[in-house]
Amino acid sequence: MESSSQEKASVDFARLESQVERLLLMCERLRGENKVLRDRQTALLAERAQLIEKNSVARTRVESIISRLQGLETDA
Repeated sequence: MESSSQEKASVDFARLESQVERLLLMCERLRGENKVLRDRQTALLAERAQLIEKNSVARTRVESIISRLQGLETDA
């Protein structure tokens, strides 16, 4: 009877060990995914800042062109 309970404990321990190993692997995989996502987020934020700057430059140019056109219109 004692051997049966030892066998069950051994099986339970092996199952627990297997679950812990799977959790460790999942944790490692998620850490990797998290790093990839953080790196991507950093790149996207930098790209966004560049696009905002380009948009601002374009807006200034368009406003300047409109002002010149309005000036030409008044002169004509």
